[in-house]
Amino acid sequence: MEPFHSAIRGVHIGAVVLSGGLFFLRGLLLNGFGQSWVMAAPVRYLSYAIDTVLLAAALTLSTIIHQYPGVDAWLTVKVALLLAYIMLGSFALKRGRTPRTRLGFWLAALAVFGCIYTVARAHHPLGLLARCAH
Repeated sequence: MEPFHSAIRGVHIGAVVLSGGLFFLRGLLLNGFGQSWVMAAPVRYLSYAIDTVLLAAALTLSTIIHQYPGVDAWLTVKVALLLAYIMLGSFALKRGRTPRTRLGFWLAALAVFGCIYTVARAHHPLGLLARCAH
């Protein structure tokens, strides 16, 4: 599988961009402009499809590089942050009771998405903050 590492990494990065971009757009249109159509089934299914590709590529990359959540600290942190992002995103788009609450959860989810990005780029549990720790 190692010969496919670059291609799978490209798919993973592309799916991250699409997933994060779609979440940003949906949150902006829903929370900023009251556009409820972003919660329609086709948009949700598109999000599920992108996230499925993202997860499949992530699992494949983990196998290729022989680094695993629960074993390697940076991947453990990344998965924990991913779970937080999913929960915050759920409240941002669906479960938040008021527009203000949904907006707060959306902003928090975007911040966590940014943290996930820095952990992934640095391959360190502190993300880009690892530079400051040394």
